[in-house]
Amino acid sequence: MPPPAAEPEAFSRATAYVADRVRTAVASVPRETVKEIVDLLNRAPAVFVYGAGRSGIIGRAFAMRLVQIGITAYVIGESVTPIVRPKDAVVILSGAGQNYSSIQTANIVRREGAELVVVTAQSGSKLAHAASVLVTFHFKEDARRPQYAPLGTLFESSALAFGDALIAELMRARGESEESMRRRHAIMV
Repeated sequence: MPPPAAEPEAFSRATAYVADRVRTAVASVPRETVKEIVDLLNRAPAVFVYGAGRSGIIGRAFAMRLVQIGITAYVIGESVTPIVRPKDAVVILSGAGQNYSSIQTANIVRREGAELVVVTAQSGSKLAHAASVLVTFHFKEDARRPQYAPLGTLFESSALAFGDALIAELMRARGESEESMRRRHAIMV
């Protein structure tokens, strides 16, 4: 009988590396900022979410949960998404904060008079400067370990964790439960 296979080394190290940095990044968001975002999303007539690439996938997951807790929410770029109006809220996720489509979206949002929440890893980016409310994730640099979290993985994982934590706070603020959310859950075929 062959000996048991060794635990995958890169997998174990990547798990610890990503979990540690995501936990630290999300925990560093000031509680006042979280309260400001929750209040903004609760009072907005509609919430719009935008992100490019993997950030867009994370944004879609967040928009789905917003709908499930009873908030009118849309994903920017979908064919059935209406125009942003004054007093609406827009959440843009962009790790670098330099993506052309994200910056253009922010410009339109500001021109239309909506509130803009930016979630980024670059507080000095063009996108960050357009924000009404800014969330910036900071990561401990470790040049020896990029193989554990390539190409924006830390930002994207942090954005997912942050969005899910916001949903928990919104659930509390709105008196929602998993049962009430399930009644709004899309029917999957």
